Amino acid sequence: LYTGMRPGEVRALRWDEINETKRIARVCRIVVDGEVAERIKNRKPRNVLLNDRALHALERAKQWQKNYERKTDFIFPPAQGGEWMQDPDGPTGYLKPALAALGIRERRLYDTRHTYATMCLMAGMNVAFIANQLGHTVEVLLSTYAEWINTDGDWTELNKLVTAPIGTKLVQQESVND
Repeated sequence: LYTGMRPGEVRALRWDEINETKRIARVCRIVVDGEVAERIKNRKPRNVLLNDRALHALERAKQWQKNYERKTDFIFPPAQGGEWMQDPDGPTGYLKPALAALGIRERRLYDTRHTYATMCLMAGMNVAFIANQLGHTVEVLLSTYAEWINTDGDWTELNKLVTAPIGTKLVQQESVND
């Protein structure tokens, strides 16, 4: 939820791609159709910054793996066996009951990516940063999530045209006199 990574990218993430000191996850592969592919959707590996909540989730995964029967390089191995999680909606049988217990309507695991993007936009974060975190271009980010950019501060944004020193002093003076 706090990385914006695609579920397939999370399922293919390995411990050697986490740099806890720099707080970065290197995203370079994805699980597609139940198999690990040594590529990602847009073909360009990226570094995703890890906030405190993402690091906490990794710490919990590390603790859980200490008790895991089989050793694996993947961070989130499936509860039902194997090296990586095959189910695109997370551990089979866990997500839907957890949502129901929390009183949250049923949704896909992929929707956490949309939640992350909208939270970032609503917080006023830089769109280029958000797009990079998600592995999108700025154009794709804006076309997908533009409705979440509008805020109560829209008039403040528009007023920047009036108060910003744009153009030469002559142009600025003429604009004021018009």
